[in-house]
Amino acid sequence: MSEKQIFPFIEQRIENYCQTYVSKEDDSLSELNEKTKELFIHPHMISGNWQGTLLSLISNLVKPKYILELGTFSGYSALCLVKGLAPDGKLHTIEWKEEYEEFLLNLFKENKVEDKIQLHIGKALDIIPTIEEEFDIVFIDADKANYPAYYDLCIEKLRKGGLMIADNVLWYGKIALEPMPKDKQTVGIHSFNQKITEDPRMENLIIPLRDGLMIGRKI
Repeated sequence: MSEKQIFPFIEQRIENYCQTYVSKEDDSLSELNEKTKELFIHPHMISGNWQGTLLSLISNLVKPKYILELGTFSGYSALCLVKGLAPDGKLHTIEWKEEYEEFLLNLFKENKVEDKIQLHIGKALDIIPTIEEEFDIVFIDADKANYPAYYDLCIEKLRKGGLMIADNVLWYGKIALEPMPKDKQTVGIHSFNQKITEDPRMENLIIPLRDGLMIGRKI
């Protein structure tokens, strides 16, 4: 990691304290955390208990009928988001890596949520337009360069009053450097942050939790 990157954003003792005083991780999620470390190349990409608890709290407050998730990875965030789903609701989650499919389908079955989660394998930009539902929550945690394109597609499918949540919007602090790096991931995230802030249909804020969460409500 470059010395110029601004990370972590919170003094380590404060972060440790915050992670101490958070609801206990479910056994199933704790087990998934360990499996992710064992089986996945980049286990740090998992949402984890701190962020996962926030996603679960939001979902339980909204009681969504339909959720769209971009970037399933090992399924941790999906299991958190599905906790608040309405009884007749559905979570659509999109993962582009085919090699994750069997693991994820088995995970959802083991957690008895296979009837609540629809897994899509492929490119999100191709799949999003094929999903007909209007969403109560959209969670974006896929390839960073395409965040602006995801925004343009997802804002049209987000209901009025619905929430859009995006992970990694601080991108290790790269977006705040002067001059800002011109790699496609940093540029994509900065463009996304600008889009949602300048869109009169949205009210939004960034929470500096882990690598930054953008939360917006369609008004």
